[in-house]
Amino acid sequence: MSSLLSVNDLHVYYGAIHAIKGVSFEVNEGEIVSLIGANGAGKTTILHTISGLIKPTSGNFSFNGKKLNSMAADKIVKLGLAQVPEGRRIFSELTVQENLELGYYSVKDKEFIKNEYKHVLELFPRLKERRKQLAGTLSGGEQQMLAIGRALMSKPKMILMDEPSMGLAPILVKEIFSIIKACNNEGMTILVVEQNANMSLSISNRAYVLETGSIVMSDTAQSLLGNEDVKKAYLGG
Repeated sequence: MSSLLSVNDLHVYYGAIHAIKGVSFEVNEGEIVSLIGANGAGKTTILHTISGLIKPTSGNFSFNGKKLNSMAADKIVKLGLAQVPEGRRIFSELTVQENLELGYYSVKDKEFIKNEYKHVLELFPRLKERRKQLAGTLSGGEQQMLAIGRALMSKPKMILMDEPSMGLAPILVKEIFSIIKACNNEGMTILVVEQNANMSLSISNRAYVLETGSIVMSDTAQSLLGNEDVKKAYLGG
């Protein structure tokens, strides 16, 4: 398996606060990898750094062989790395269709746009029913579907998902995670940052456990699901 995303000795400071302390990990092509940890462990900071929204203090990270350290966020999207942000961040005053159209602003391939738009509406039938509706009138689960659909429209090789289950009812959490798994089954590489460790590990190949800015454990998702320390800390065991 070839490494698609590689993060090496990443350090991030917020002023005097050392938020990320020498984090290294990789995501191979075709995998779902989870980054699990408590609230405030630094998971979102890592995603924002990879996406170009935060500049690292030191360390290197590359995507598909290209170094991302000083690259602008919009250029990173054009390389094929899309993010589904925490809290959805859809444009509530625009329609569902307009939100999806914003997803492909950097894509020039008209044939891809037409096919992917059709594919997204097949993947999310509820969005198809509501495509003329204002995005702000959608339920939380539908907004999450829209955020995933918008990311898919950017023609990504890989998607970063930040807390996809946040604020959703348990039945919707299951639905969102089966959609993530379906995207992966179609060949999408995915890095999931998630507090719901149980759900996240259940669909992942491998996972890294983050505590106060450091990776303290990494293994196959299956092994971590059976690990007593992980059960106590993250799985309510």
